[in-house]
Amino acid sequence: MSDEGREDGTGREAGSGGADALTHTDDAGDVQMVDVGNKPDSSRRAVARGEIRLTPATVAAVEANAVEKGDVLATARIGAVQAVKHTWETIPMCHQIPITNVDTDFSVGDDRIELTVAVETTGKTGCEMEALEGVTTGLNTVWDMVKAAEKDADGGYPDTGITGVEVVEKRKETVGE
Repeated sequence: MSDEGREDGTGREAGSGGADALTHTDDAGDVQMVDVGNKPDSSRRAVARGEIRLTPATVAAVEANAVEKGDVLATARIGAVQAVKHTWETIPMCHQIPITNVDTDFSVGDDRIELTVAVETTGKTGCEMEALEGVTTGLNTVWDMVKAAEKDADGGYPDTGITGVEVVEKRKETVGE
């Protein structure tokens, strides 16, 4: 476990029972938001990625901007950015943070589209949940835009799937250092 973002530098929250202790529950097991009020402001960056598997014909339609619903990647980019900005409303106990930058990058392969979302903030807590939320919503938006092309005769999606969603970078620099 990284020491990053921990108040006492030990890899656990100050006053916790250890590195495996849950930070969003108290001793009685009741859910609580972590108090970050005494933490110094830090410049933070988190990057997450994931991919959606599609049929090659669907990927070709996306690249040719020939999907009936419209520009798939532009719509997915908007969805990703909106999700980043609203993460605190959808994930319980997630702090509302001031987002200073969001970058989205799509990489199109023969049978998949990869989305990378980088989020930056200056504040008292990290932004990895925002990056993850951006990736999952962006990829869900792609699925929504192409679902008519991906659906089989039985209404299923045998060739479609979202995989590999993960945080690939997390940085923190104390403001003023």
